[in-house]
Amino acid sequence: MSSTFFIPPVNMMGIDCLDEAMEAIRKYGYLKALIVTDAGLAKAGLAQQIAGLLVEQGIDSVIYDGARPNPTVGNVEKGLEMLAAHRCDFVISLGGGSPHDCAKGIALVATNGGHISDYEGVDRSQKPQLPLIAINTTAGTASEMTRFCIITDEVRHIKMAIVDRNVTPLLSVNDPALMAAMPKSLTAATGMDALTHAVEAYVSIAANPITDACALKAISMIAGNLRKAVNDGSNMAARENMAYAQFLAGMAFNNASLGFVHAMAHQLGGFYDLPHGVCNAVLLPHVQSFNASVCPSRLTDVAHAMGENTRGLSPEDGARSAINAIRNLSRDIDIPAGLTALGVREEDFPILAANALKDACGLTNPRKADQAQIEGIFRRAL
Repeated sequence: MSSTFFIPPVNMMGIDCLDEAMEAIRKYGYLKALIVTDAGLAKAGLAQQIAGLLVEQGIDSVIYDGARPNPTVGNVEKGLEMLAAHRCDFVISLGGGSPHDCAKGIALVATNGGHISDYEGVDRSQKPQLPLIAINTTAGTASEMTRFCIITDEVRHIKMAIVDRNVTPLLSVNDPALMAAMPKSLTAATGMDALTHAVEAYVSIAANPITDACALKAISMIAGNLRKAVNDGSNMAARENMAYAQFLAGMAFNNASLGFVHAMAHQLGGFYDLPHGVCNAVLLPHVQSFNASVCPSRLTDVAHAMGENTRGLSPEDGARSAINAIRNLSRDIDIPAGLTALGVREEDFPILAANALKDACGLTNPRKADQAQIEGIFRRAL
């Protein structure tokens, strides 16, 4: 079976790498950027700071701060209007997964035309997107370096999974100095999102030796650093390790894809407008309990990577050890214990499960499921 490995052409990592990134942006020769961000980062002055750094490089820009926490079709369309009105020739995304995904949608439609929903699914576009440079401020989604773009269709109340090589950014920037201001709750949620990426990629039916190496190293680094980053946001060593860990997890799932955790979490986010990382964290142990019957040895590897003593354990006991380790990490960083705390209603499970089974992320889950089984996982996660 052949494998194709997707990653941005250039990726800059490490404390204060933003200055180096600005020089690299200048060398591309672009003239005017649409900076796509969210209202919080705009209010904090970070978007204006990036605009100022661009001016120093002789590059003009305009700020679009309309990316919602779960970016919508409407957000993409408004960004496209601003892009055209100001004649921008490239896009910069600034923030976490939401601005990155919104920017990807804008850049993809800018060159391919049509409507963002035309590209739901796998490799539906024909042309490369407008050049996109992704400056990351969280350690979790890895959207700054992936070919995944998740946009909420506010009419259908679902998250569209767009998996397309043409939404891969040209340059990704992970400067941990930009992540120091993340509050505890966001650090926790994005960290568990990264763990979910790594675990789902490792048990995926599309996993290969390269993605395995990335996933296991990511799991190990997250287990060793997430608690520290949550408890002390000024711990820059932990912040930097989490930046590398989420990137490794991104390398893993960008190429091995994901599973039912993401397929189900997308529905919760689209239906209730819930934070993606928290949904993943709540669902992760329940989906892996469902998967354990078909990949216990793989889950035993996950337990070992999380620092659990798996010597002498059967594969079944090793899988249970992994699931317990995931639960313990979530508890230690104050992730809600179940979906009830998030306002999820059992009467909505039929539509949530039906939509989850249509999500492209579920195609690589190691165990197949039907409607009743997905509803059952939702129910156990309450």
